Amino acid sequence: MKKRLRYKIQLFLLLMSMMAMAQQDPQYTQYMYNMSVLNPAYATDNPDVINFGALYRAQWVGSVGGPTTGSFFAHSPIAKKVEMGLSVIHDQIGDVVNETNVFVDFAYVLKLNESNKLSFGVKGGATFFNTTFDGFVYSDELPDPAFANNLSRVFPNIGVGAFYFGENYYLGLSSPNLLRTKHLEREDGIIATGVEEIHYFFTGGYVFNLNDNLKFKPAFMSKVATGAPMSFDVTTNFLINNVFEIGAGYRWDDSVSGLVNFKISPSLRIGYAYDYTLSNLGRFNSGSHEIMILFDLNKKGSMNGYDKSPRFF
Repeated sequence: MKKRLRYKIQLFLLLMSMMAMAQQDPQYTQYMYNMSVLNPAYATDNPDVINFGALYRAQWVGSVGGPTTGSFFAHSPIAKKVEMGLSVIHDQIGDVVNETNVFVDFAYVLKLNESNKLSFGVKGGATFFNTTFDGFVYSDELPDPAFANNLSRVFPNIGVGAFYFGENYYLGLSSPNLLRTKHLEREDGIIATGVEEIHYFFTGGYVFNLNDNLKFKPAFMSKVATGAPMSFDVTTNFLINNVFEIGAGYRWDDSVSGLVNFKISPSLRIGYAYDYTLSNLGRFNSGSHEIMILFDLNKKGSMNGYDKSPRFF
């Protein structure tokens, strides 16, 4: 009975990744440090630095088939008003579903006045989608024919975004994947369709300088997809001495989070976040873990300090 329950959960998680009624794009707790993946218009406007970032998330640890996500980005200004970058996202559900997105990002930055700028971005690339049902154990006696064959497909994709920012704040609106792709289709007269819906992200953050050694940094992210409930995150962080950061977050009707990160050197910062699940799914897992690394490479061979602009931390 316990084994059957485990595989029911695994099949449930698999369906969640494919059906329009559930989460499809990976979710992040440290989204404010992963902005380049979410929005191609994200810009630092620092011509001397190449920004690198990596994030790994293990979601719903302890549940069979819990998703894991790894993302990587690199971007830098290449001209006075132009920034370019690379973003890679790998999402995996158990040993069954693998999806990798590879994008090249392009952003054009407009100076509105002395303190505010607006950038527009596009990203283009491909999604590599694979399923492996070999050895998959079904809870039902009659397996669903939709999962009878392994899949290996490549889908082109594009994304767009806008990013408005000043010295101490930012607002972003984006859709990283604009093409609505079908992963499963009608075969042998049986309807078996899994559609990846278009997702829209609205993000924002502000830095309050409480004193010379303490900054208060609230941020939010809202995610909307057709046929799925809206996801809304709000996070409050405190940055101490520009070195140590600690905070908490809440994902509406889903989870609460704790976040912490350290500036190891002027060019290197590492962070960790833990999510405690509040929904009924919390009965089957021990939470979610997320690790991130940010690294800045100065093109001139020297670092002038990581926190030149506190909104990017």
